[in-house]
Order: sequence, then C-alpha cells, then structure tokens
Amino acid sequence: MARMRIQRAIRQALCADNFIEVETDCLQPSPGNETHLHAFATEWIGPDLARHALYLPTSPELAMKKLIAAGEPRIFQFAPSFRNRERGPLHAPQFTMLEWYRAGLEGFPQAGADEEPEKTGDEADFEVMIGDALSLITTAAEAAGTQTLRYRDREAAVDRVRLMRVDVALASILSLDIETVQAAIRRGNDAAMRDISRAAGLRVGADDTWSSLFSKLVTVLEPNLCNGEIVVLTHYPVSQSAFACADPLHPRLALRFEVYACGVELANGCCELVSGREQRVRLDAQMAERRTVYGEAYPIDDDFIAAVGSMPNAAGCAIGFDRLVMLATGASHIDHVRWTPQPA
Repeated sequence: MARMRIQRAIRQALCADNFIEVETDCLQPSPGNETHLHAFATEWIGPDLARHALYLPTSPELAMKKLIAAGEPRIFQFAPSFRNRERGPLHAPQFTMLEWYRAGLEGFPQAGADEEPEKTGDEADFEVMIGDALSLITTAAEAAGTQTLRYRDREAAVDRVRLMRVDVALASILSLDIETVQAAIRRGNDAAMRDISRAAGLRVGADDTWSSLFSKLVTVLEPNLCNGEIVVLTHYPVSQSAFACADPLHPRLALRFEVYACGVELANGCCELVSGREQRVRLDAQMAERRTVYGEAYPIDDDFIAAVGSMPNAAGCAIGFDRLVMLATGASHIDHVRWTPQPA
C-alpha cells in the first residue's frame, strides 16, 4: 500500500510540473552500453522467419532520449528495467526505474550542428536536476508518513542534505590526501589512482585499470555515506559518465551526480551529452573495455546516436524506485516492496 501511495504522489507531483508520462518498449535493439551492466538477450522471429537480436533494457534511457529528440519537452516513466548477474537485498534482475528528462533548460549555449564541439550545460541546470531528485525523495517519504529514510540500522533525514564532489568525498571520508586524489581524478593519473587505491586498503592487481580502480574506490566509499543525511556526490570523471556532458571548467569531470541515503545509491542524474559523434566515441570505448573484461559486447543503437546528435540541451535523472520505497518504509530487502519478486 505504501508503494502505491508513493507512486501516486510522485506521479501527481511530476504531472503538476507539466511532465508527460510515457511508456517505452521493453524490447530494444540495444540494452545500453555501460561496461559493467549485464543484459538479458532474446530474439524476434519475423513472419519471414528471419531472426533479429533484441534485448531487455538495463534502463529506459536510450528510448526516452529518442522522445526528447523528437520534441517532447518534459517526460517521465516508471519503467521495468532488467540487469543480469545482480541479486541481493538491493538488487533484483527486474526492477522499476523512475526516470525523467527536462529539455530546453536555460543556461546552455545554443545548439549547433552535430559536427560542432560538444555542447555543455552549466551549474544552474545541474542544480535543477538535483533539486528534482531531492524533491521527489521527500515526496516519497511524506507519502509513506515519514521524514526519515531507513535501511537496516542506518537513517537519513530528508531535510538534511550534503553536496560533495567525488574527489573531496574520497579524500575526506577515506582519509586520503586531497592533492593526490585530485591528481588521480581530475588529471586521470594512473600512478596516483593506484596510490590512493592502496591507501584506501584495496588490493591493486596488475590487470586493474584506472576505471576498475575508480569503481572499487566508490564501492568502498558508499557505506560511509550514511551520517544521518542525504549525500549528493557530484562531478564524476567523464570516463565514468558515458552519457553526461563535461564540466566546462574541468573538462575531465562530468556534470553528473548521484544521490545516497543510508549508504544506498538512490539516484543518478546529469546534464546530457548532445553530440552524437562524442557519444559514439564513448560507447565504443565502453564496449571495447567490456570485450576485454567479459569477452562480449552489446550492439550500439544507431538510431540512439542519431537522436543524441539532434537532441536539444537537456538534463535527466533516474531513481531506483524499489530502493526508494524500501528506504521510505524501512524495508530491509527489495523483495519486500515488489509485488511479484523473482525466486532467489
């Protein structure tokens, strides 16, 4: 019942803000192209018996951006999403993603041809999306009759929020030297990344890449983001932000943020990349790394690349809806807030 109330309250809030609710297909030509996300594959057999590979999406992002490119200014959906190799208290192979996009935000340079350099957003638009996420989290808590999010023995008050850059968070919470961390993150220094990884107590192997070590550091960082408040981490490296535009002041950092409560990641948002050429370069790099790590890669959706190249300036965000319901109700397992959970 709390899940229903939360979903209804969020839907009402977004519709009151002139968002349109959409429904994108669960069968897609590509599931998404982030290195470490694993998809479910299937195939469509046509009337002529020709076989076509299709996938269940890891998120609705690619399909929703096509709608933004087609002219929709504000859209949202509660989307079934699918990720393989994931199961646990906070993970299910099928889950619900709450995702929304705003197009035409002020503060962006005027869009040019796709051959022009990547267009970037500014801090004002970044703050709009962060504000959206925090507002919807508060809406969810109020619909559940609480002002406090809970997960196991951890709590976070929805009216206590702290914004931190990722490099600052790593340095302060893991007691690392800030200058060394910034050298690793902002300048992409591989030796510095290995140094701070060892300082954080991580085992560093010969086959570890800059990217894999950054992911490990974030995994170490996450449980520490639980000091009774909601934490918004900002300015992730561009190499870890396949769909986000770069910060014009720090080109190696992206205008991307993640929201944490009780040590649990709840939201992931950004000002969107709107260069089709740059988008293909980034996804090619992600899939090259995937081939190296996992021995396979997913196709890149050419229609999505074309859509990115014709998108207006936009920003978007996704919230793990099941996790949000968990924390608003104090549930300890994702299965407790899903109507028909999959067998463990």
